[in-house]
Amino acid sequence: MMISFAPMEGVTTATFRRVYKEHFTGVDRYYTPFLAATQTGCFKKRETREYTPFDPLLVPQVMAAKAEHVIWAARLLADAGYEEVNLNLGCPAATVVTKKKGSGMLADPDLLDRFLDGIFREQDLPKLSVKTRIGFADPGEAERLGEIYGKYPISEVIIHPRVREDFYNRPLSLQGFEAMKKHLPCPVAFNGDIRTVEDAGKILTAYPDTEHLMIGRGLLADPLLAEKIKAGEGQKAEEERKAEGAAEDKNRIRDFVTDLWDAYSEILSGERDVLFKMKEIWFHLGSSFPDCEKQLDKLKKCRTAADYRGITETMFRQSQGGVLYSCHV
Repeated sequence: MMISFAPMEGVTTATFRRVYKEHFTGVDRYYTPFLAATQTGCFKKRETREYTPFDPLLVPQVMAAKAEHVIWAARLLADAGYEEVNLNLGCPAATVVTKKKGSGMLADPDLLDRFLDGIFREQDLPKLSVKTRIGFADPGEAERLGEIYGKYPISEVIIHPRVREDFYNRPLSLQGFEAMKKHLPCPVAFNGDIRTVEDAGKILTAYPDTEHLMIGRGLLADPLLAEKIKAGEGQKAEEERKAEGAAEDKNRIRDFVTDLWDAYSEILSGERDVLFKMKEIWFHLGSSFPDCEKQLDKLKKCRTAADYRGITETMFRQSQGGVLYSCHV
């Protein structure tokens, strides 16, 4: 069973991925935040840095409104060594949707069909996978979209079982997942709300032919989640880990965020920008520190590296039963 790290714009950057891989295991594959393929015929420099140098564990993700833009992007990425390119048909952001990109294309199934037909008419492209939602406004759209995807030689469909209008907050529609999945001859991956070992177990039990779980926010909240899933931890094992290994887990997380601060300090223009990046990480990671609400609130408002250091040191001390593990920045 494969676990991949979902792409998250502005968060799972090349810098983040590099530091994460130095500290944690269990993730088999990573996806870039979407690379915008337009009429220019090339990516921006900051996007190029997301997939160069070549990384054998990486799948570049492309977003485009036209088939010809996907084609040049796929060929360029193939020349860079990548055997698979992922198409983003799930992003719900308004700035994306209004341009008929991401999940915006799901609102017009005929447009989606023409888009895919234009891409797959080409014969010399790398494998193309798709990350999609089950519809734009109604889970009932999943049936029609599944029929469209099933017509083409897509290498894999990664399904996030929400519609665009749900964004990330409403309950998953497993009925919609099943309605889309039954039309797909290719492998299908599950993405969405996998935050614990138990969440992963429920999906794998319900869909035993699922060989790929894509996790985003769950791995940001608990960077060790993939390791735990791979270890096959049940409820008893999880409770034993909480009792015996919590301090060591927090120590590893402390080392991770420390190195991530240092890595961002090397490439960003100043302390303010680094703080902004780290606050994005802590927005998710904070759920692993349930007894540190006051400190997390302070972290949101802090403006200096010194404040950040003091707040995070306090959180790690509290979460480790009063034992202080230093956190330098």
